[in-house]
Amino acid sequence: MSDEFLYIRAAAALVFVLALLGVFAFVARRFGGGAVPSKRQKRLTIVEVAAVDPKRRLVLIKRDQVEHLVMIGGGQDLVIESGIGAASPVAVVPAQDTAAPPARQGPPRTRLDEVRF
Repeated sequence: MSDEFLYIRAAAALVFVLALLGVFAFVARRFGGGAVPSKRQKRLTIVEVAAVDPKRRLVLIKRDQVEHLVMIGGGQDLVIESGIGAASPVAVVPAQDTAAPPARQGPPRTRLDEVRF
C-alpha cells in the first residue's frame, strides 16, 4: 500500500508542477512577458513575395518609405536592388498648351548595372 501511495503522490506533484508552469506562461503572455510593445509606427513591412523556384523567393521589403528587393533561400541571400523609391520627388510644373507631345527617343532604359546574378 505504501508503493501505491508513493505513485499517487508523485503523479499529483507532477500535475501540480505542470499547472504552475501553465499559470506562469499565461501570466507572462498576458502581462507583457516578451517584447515590450511600442507605440511607434512600424518601419518595416513586406510588400510582396514571389516564388522564383521551389527554394528561392523574391521579397520586396519596405523600410521608411524605401523599398528593397531581396532574393532569399537557396545557398545565400542576395540584395537585388536597394533604395527603390528613394529619389526625391520631382517638382510638378504646370503643363503648357502644346499641340503634340514630344516624340519618344526609344524604349525606356532599365538599370541592369545594379542587378547581380
